[in-house]
Amino acid sequence: MKPTRRVALEPAYLLHHRAWRDTSRVVELLTRDRGRVSLFAKGARRAGSAWRAVLQPFAPLLVSWSGPGDGGTLTGAEFSAGPQGLPPPRLLSGFYLNELLLKLLSPEDPHPEVFESYAAAIAELAGPRAPAGETPASSAVLAQREARTLRLFEKRLLDALGIGLDYAHLAGGGERLDPDAYYHVRPQHGVVGVAARPAGRPGTTAAAGDYRGAHLLSLAAEELADAGALAAARQLLREALAAPLDGREIASRGVARALKAHGAGRGRLAGGSEGESSQ
Repeated sequence: MKPTRRVALEPAYLLHHRAWRDTSRVVELLTRDRGRVSLFAKGARRAGSAWRAVLQPFAPLLVSWSGPGDGGTLTGAEFSAGPQGLPPPRLLSGFYLNELLLKLLSPEDPHPEVFESYAAAIAELAGPRAPAGETPASSAVLAQREARTLRLFEKRLLDALGIGLDYAHLAGGGERLDPDAYYHVRPQHGVVGVAARPAGRPGTTAAAGDYRGAHLLSLAAEELADAGALAAARQLLREALAAPLDGREIASRGVARALKAHGAGRGRLAGGSEGESSQ
């Protein structure tokens, strides 16, 4: 049996919640010092409960509980920096990050660096939008920034879990990549060899699993300053995430595909955000 303990004012974010009994909820939290915890928030569904307004996703919280981190009882929750959230066009991106954490983090396995990366990603996604009447160019810049935020979080999460890849060197020998060359990259192995340069005019797409050295180095350095590097990073990190996800579906991807199929497209998804170009 896990020992009973009391935790006070632990920095946290709400990842997910579900109804429990008639008036309560089970809340899944990402905490800074204790990892992912699942707690009973008794009475949280009552009309007069102060927790109804506080237990919201994407808002930095301070939470207290008694008992173990898996099955304990929430005793307090408050905003740590005032109520915050994400603008509607970026909600799917936020839910995507939450799904990754729920599926990839084990209960009560602390990863303070993951908490900090998540907080930074949420702050970036919550950043200022372009003013009314924005030009297509400014919209594209915002979409690129959103995509970069997701890619950096994915990379840092994989690194923190010990399953990230070295995108700057050849596997085994450690030779640093040539920005102008092309390389084979294999999930769970890394950069495994030099590939033939794509035929045709500059910019021709490489074969599946082959990437330009400059794009791999950009991901390794967490730069991702151009669309080509972002597109390569999206594919590389999706392949790297496939193994730890072990076939589990990311629901926000399905939602984004459905929105796109029903004509929501770029207008509702912030210039190609979640599921179309960001995820």
